[in-house]
Amino acid sequence: MALLEIRDLRRSFYGIRALEGAELSVAEGTITGLIGPNGAGKTTLFNCVSGLVPPDRGSIRFAGTEIAGWRPERIVALGLARTFQIARGFPTLSVLENLMLYGPRQPGEGIARAVLGGRAVAERERELAHRAFAIAERLRLSGLLNDPASALSGGQKKLLELGRALMAEPRLILLDEPIAGVNPTLANEIAAHLRDLRGEGVTCLVIEHHMDMISRLCDPVIVMAEGCRLAEGSFAAIAADPTVQEAYMGRRRWAS
Repeated sequence: MALLEIRDLRRSFYGIRALEGAELSVAEGTITGLIGPNGAGKTTLFNCVSGLVPPDRGSIRFAGTEIAGWRPERIVALGLARTFQIARGFPTLSVLENLMLYGPRQPGEGIARAVLGGRAVAERERELAHRAFAIAERLRLSGLLNDPASALSGGQKKLLELGRALMAEPRLILLDEPIAGVNPTLANEIAAHLRDLRGEGVTCLVIEHHMDMISRLCDPVIVMAEGCRLAEGSFAAIAADPTVQEAYMGRRRWAS
């Protein structure tokens, strides 16, 4: 069953077409790969789906609800979160504070509730802290909870990005190059986290340029080129597709 369905998605920037009728679906309970050459429109697609950039036209349905043009906070509240290739967050805040900020139903979002909420506000703060501690332990960030986010290594920032998304209690996570720039050991650890999440019912759509990781982690794999879907299937099937070989890596064969 499709959790995310995208139809005829289009977006241009100053006359340059980044998305040209992109269409794809993501089945619930999968780790789906999204690959393609630089400029294929992958990150623009993520930006449209997550609400950072409104599409010019097209349909984006998540869990049966049309979300095209929604603001990011509404989309996150529905259960769709994302990570970024370059880690975001608040560099001067601690790891714990960064995690807690991304939890849903924040008690301080309304002035009246923050000032007058009393016991309910305190209880929600405890719930968010408990979730943040559990996620930090899961991602091996427990020893860094009081450190500022700016003090983390590149790999630890990638883990904090994943933790931030998990705080939102997502059904679907869009991951933009989650292992870019990290060492092989941490890359394997992040891949293991994604497999565990799939086992817990969280669906993932992953942009990644490391084909070895895509081949071991993702099924199916969707290939984008020139703003639209070029092919879809198992990694073995798309790697053997001459059209994909030519569009993505010239005429060289891929190593699976």
